[in-house]
Amino acid sequence: MNRDFEKATETYSDNQIQVLEGLEAVRKRPGMYIGTTSVKGLHHLIYEIVDNSIDEALAGCCDDIRVYICKDGSIKVEDDGRGVPSGINEKLGLPTLEVIFATLHAGGKFGSGGYAIAGGLHGVGASVVNALSKRLEAVNCRDGKMYTIAFEYGKVVEPLKYVGNTDRHGLTVKFWPDETIFETIEFDKDIIRNRLREQAFLNGGVKLSLFDEREENLTPEIFCYEGGIKSFVEYLNAKKGAEVIHKDVIYFCGSKGTSIVEVAMQYNDTYNETLLSFANNMHTIEGGTHETGFKSALTKVFNDYGKKYGIIKGDEKFMGEDTREGITTVISVKLEDAQFESQTKAKLGNSEIRTLVEGLVGEKLAEYLEENPSTAKAILEKAISAARAREAARKARELTRRKGLLESSMLPDKLADCNERRMEYTELYIVEGDSAGGTAKDGRDSQFQAVLPLRGKILNVEKARLDRIYSSIQIVPIILALGTGIGEEFDLSKLRYGKIIIMADADVDGAHIKTLILTFFFRHMRPLIEKGHIYAAMPPLYRVYKGKQQYYAFSDDERDKYIALLGGVNVSAERYKGLGEMDKDQLWETTMDPEKRILKRVTVEDALEADATFSLLMGDKVEPRREFIERNAKLAVNIDV
Repeated sequence: MNRDFEKATETYSDNQIQVLEGLEAVRKRPGMYIGTTSVKGLHHLIYEIVDNSIDEALAGCCDDIRVYICKDGSIKVEDDGRGVPSGINEKLGLPTLEVIFATLHAGGKFGSGGYAIAGGLHGVGASVVNALSKRLEAVNCRDGKMYTIAFEYGKVVEPLKYVGNTDRHGLTVKFWPDETIFETIEFDKDIIRNRLREQAFLNGGVKLSLFDEREENLTPEIFCYEGGIKSFVEYLNAKKGAEVIHKDVIYFCGSKGTSIVEVAMQYNDTYNETLLSFANNMHTIEGGTHETGFKSALTKVFNDYGKKYGIIKGDEKFMGEDTREGITTVISVKLEDAQFESQTKAKLGNSEIRTLVEGLVGEKLAEYLEENPSTAKAILEKAISAARAREAARKARELTRRKGLLESSMLPDKLADCNERRMEYTELYIVEGDSAGGTAKDGRDSQFQAVLPLRGKILNVEKARLDRIYSSIQIVPIILALGTGIGEEFDLSKLRYGKIIIMADADVDGAHIKTLILTFFFRHMRPLIEKGHIYAAMPPLYRVYKGKQQYYAFSDDERDKYIALLGGVNVSAERYKGLGEMDKDQLWETTMDPEKRILKRVTVEDALEADATFSLLMGDKVEPRREFIERNAKLAVNIDV
């Protein structure tokens, strides 16, 4: 022990202390600033620049924001705001535009009066984008003058230059992400579109336009909603294909000092809750004090109203989950000193916002229910139904426990478990059908791979409450095998397998089964998806062979490539109709061998889109589902969440 300590002390000297100057820290540890260098992190660069333009809109100085996906691999964002002050920063002796893009924690958002409310709290957005780009160009129009500046890898290569007078005003930023930093530099139009639409809802009246110069049609998609978050709620319910149980969106707005709160809500006929919260236009995906205040007020108002009119008897009372079944809510708060847990702004921490939201919703919702008795009756009836279902689920859970069906020590009869007990080294294959399940059991590596066969299509949980889930012969074995419990009892620390891999046939039926299983995980075990434990196996579509030479193809293009590689004469291309057609060696080689297989990690990059997609695919409305499948028919085999 002492020798190890002495050796470590020798190697840990003054020379090991690194001082990262300028933007080097960002390039050295990009995850600290944008969360990840995956596709999500790549698109976060766009958000940082757009958010600065949105801050101009919040200040009442910007109405039009344009985003261009350029042919040359860059992104261009331009706005009609005030532009950046064009003088010299006294403290640093550098042009202000250079300071903003080349210095961390520099900006007009630190109480200096530049912005009262801003999403870009930390003042690192523009400089982080610059640091993680191989080139960034800015055109600044302010006070009738136009200036340009350019950077490469965060360093000035073309100093600030005055290029002439102009009648334009605003800032244009164009950047090329650094391919040595990011896993991919291919921008996804859908991801950008969703973000711009969201920002347009949150800032009623501001126009955001998306141009994709990679396409022949250069007509922009324009997002502008005068109804603000009320329109947002209507959009969410329409996207779900859900029937609303009251026509009007309930909307409240209030303020205290410089803090502003907006709440919009509407109930639909589904069993699921959609609650989206934002602070200074940042989507707080982990919630925070504004969500806590809303939930607390909602439950109290429902209980007070129910007792006042005899809807609730004796000691009965609504639980929070009862009052939120089928609700679609958007909460947007704007405040001067927003306290987020990280640069990615996942959770709001301001305690005073809870008080403000709770007071506003408590007062205004109580008034609304009194003034709209028919709507109040419809909403309360839904809450009563939810409370009864909750009680039925409790009884079903206790019954299954008494029978020993949900004891953590019990494992499903059909589970072929693995020998390894350390969760991080184990895998569970959930396999469609007994035939494929048997092959998987024979072909697996039993040291670390477990197999659970499922017979038939599992319960569609989008249309079922918990009491039915606890009696499902397909779902209970999954719950038992994983060991975590579900819903409010879910405990990630009890997870028995590090990877849960859904293995279904590469056809439409297989895609449907995969979606049903994913819907269950999404609704009742969502942390498994959020923490990266859920995967989809990718079995091959073809075996291409000639004599003893053979290849496995995962697409038609790959099949054609292998046919050409084998000479094209006397080559056979066998189309697999299902996993059961493979023998154990083929299944291992193509789908289960960690050295050769292809797995797709299931992610919830955008909870809003995922929630709407599940509601659409698994809901009661046939026509919207048919339209979705027709639009995405080619993607059905490889569906991603």
